[in-house]
Amino acid sequence: MKTGALNLADPLATEAVGMRLAEVLGPGDVITLSGPLGAGKTSIARGLLAALGLAGEAPSPSFAIVQPYDPPEVRFPVLHVDLYRLDGPDDLRELGLDEALFDAALIVEWPDRAGEGAWPHALRLAIAIEPNGARRLTWEAPAAWERRWS
Repeated sequence: MKTGALNLADPLATEAVGMRLAEVLGPGDVITLSGPLGAGKTSIARGLLAALGLAGEAPSPSFAIVQPYDPPEVRFPVLHVDLYRLDGPDDLRELGLDEALFDAALIVEWPDRAGEGAWPHALRLAIAIEPNGARRLTWEAPAAWERRWS
């Protein structure tokens, strides 16, 4: 498992991380985004979706839980998932996310709600808010991501 960290000075730098992720993301991939409310999880997802071709701003999936994006609005199917409102892992089965991985990528906010061991091959990103308001991004890249993300 490869780990690393990056300082993000402002919201544009946070979106730029998402744009960079779009260069290496493909169907079957999972990226998890952890951090407190307002840290920038959705900003990373928005940058990624914009780089995949989405015109306009992607809404936060907080209320929908799963926001699907399909071609031609993006290059390949992507599900932007926000698990914040889930009570626990049992609620996850109803969403059908594992089946979606056959042809879509998943961007999952609040992955802790999925339980221990969910998506073991995911690129795990965590955002912390620094005392000065900047963001600190840390990651864990399993073998499937080690050559693609550093």
